[in-house]
Amino acid sequence: MDDRVRSTLVDRVTRTSETPPDSHAPLDVAVIGAGLSGLACARSLSDAGNRVRVFDKARGPGGRMATRRNGELRFDHGAQYFTVRDPRFRRWVERWHADGLVARWPGTIAVVRKGEISFKDDSIERWVGVPGMSAICGRLASGLEVAYGSRIVHLEHRDNRWRLRTADGTDAGRFDAVVVSAPAPQTAALLAAPAAHLAERAAEVDMAPCWAAMVSFPDTLGLDFDGAFVEDSPLGWISRNNTKPGRPADESWILHATPEWSRQHLELDQDVAAQWLADAFQDAGGRDLPPRRFLTAHRWRFALPINPLSEPCLLDPDLAIAACGDWAGGPRVEGAFLSGCAAAEGIAGLRSTSTRL
Repeated sequence: MDDRVRSTLVDRVTRTSETPPDSHAPLDVAVIGAGLSGLACARSLSDAGNRVRVFDKARGPGGRMATRRNGELRFDHGAQYFTVRDPRFRRWVERWHADGLVARWPGTIAVVRKGEISFKDDSIERWVGVPGMSAICGRLASGLEVAYGSRIVHLEHRDNRWRLRTADGTDAGRFDAVVVSAPAPQTAALLAAPAAHLAERAAEVDMAPCWAAMVSFPDTLGLDFDGAFVEDSPLGWISRNNTKPGRPADESWILHATPEWSRQHLELDQDVAAQWLADAFQDAGGRDLPPRRFLTAHRWRFALPINPLSEPCLLDPDLAIAACGDWAGGPRVEGAFLSGCAAAEGIAGLRSTSTRL
């Protein structure tokens, strides 16, 4: 690894200058991606007095912290729950808990293998957003300027400013700094031209896909667990979504396929994938299931970082650009949040150390 690349792989970088600028001058920052990492970054930068605009191709915030709605039904079809290890993240979770935004999920967790069920000696404290996992990102996005339905496809650094362009050719503005919080392969593609050294690092991360089925039944299934890790099956995880705090009472299940099965069947038709996973659910439970009330599936093309970077974020202070996500620092909800905070800290540091501004 050459010195230039090494110098970018830090979560906090300082630079000196002969003529320091006004350390209180706010930065104009573009954050690409309104998932947890991007919104954690945007929230931190905005709270520090910077002018932040977030861009996301989706219709709302959340990314993989998503909640799917169908009538009265609710499905957390991305992240299922989160745990807390780092005291920095714990402070945020305690604040959210006090506000009723998150709650502990005391669900019974099992291991299922072809109809045989064993229960985990489980002391893990699992948390969920209330009334859905997307509630956390909704709170972080509150008060921020967010351009939904805007897919940024081009970044250009010229005259110490970043210029952004959307997929339909729209000029998305000029900014002092940019933070990219897309999945690693998409980050690598976006940074290939303007910051190839960062793109190369992001490209090192392999992200596995995941097919997720959402299924509801008119009556309870009578299974003795609320979530289960599944072995010897196309499924890797199943959970009864309605046992999480604040959810509707309708019997609703999330079925996550394994990374291997998802890779092999990545281009399946959505309805076919949903049916296959529903059949696998019946096989795993070892019993016939009643007629379904609702069934659909969603493909997460970039769901799980297999080999995340050890650095909490990527940062080039000379270009004033950073990248963050659960693919940097750790493949958990907590890791995504802290990665966004690290990127915000690195970008905020430019305000008092750079001669660009």
